Amino acid sequence: MKKHIGFITLDFSLAGWLSNALRTAPPSPAAQELLEGLGDLMNGSAESLMLELGEGAHEAAGEDTLRCGSLSIDFRLRRVSRDGTEISLTPKEFDILCFLARNRGEVFTKEQIYQAVWESDYLLDDSNIMAFIRKLRKKIEPNPDAPQYILTIWGIGYKFSDKL
Repeated sequence: MKKHIGFITLDFSLAGWLSNALRTAPPSPAAQELLEGLGDLMNGSAESLMLELGEGAHEAAGEDTLRCGSLSIDFRLRRVSRDGTEISLTPKEFDILCFLARNRGEVFTKEQIYQAVWESDYLLDDSNIMAFIRKLRKKIEPNPDAPQYILTIWGIGYKFSDKL
């Protein structure tokens, strides 16, 4: 799974400032790649830019486990439990849950979820993501027909509830 994904909003002036800062920074492949991505955003050839933190990046202490209501997600051990009972998830189900849970309250399109979770080429099909979400809900939600953790935002995508 692509770990540590977060989103920021760049307006044109901030993207310009960042581009200038990268041009004056010591050259590195990562800086050059980011500079090219910012250029694509600024000239309109790309609508979004997703970045992955390097191998040296790590989570802050205390972020290994997330508790939301009766659901507990241990990111380090890749374990999920509800009311103390462990729930068995497939690797992709766990990765999708982690991505949404780490970004609680943010709404993601199916394509953004796909880009965040699948590292290799995968047939992007709305029904694939929908099937994974449906299976995940059956496993983690007390009532999958009235989900409280993974919420559908009609016409856009999904989010992990920030109300619990």
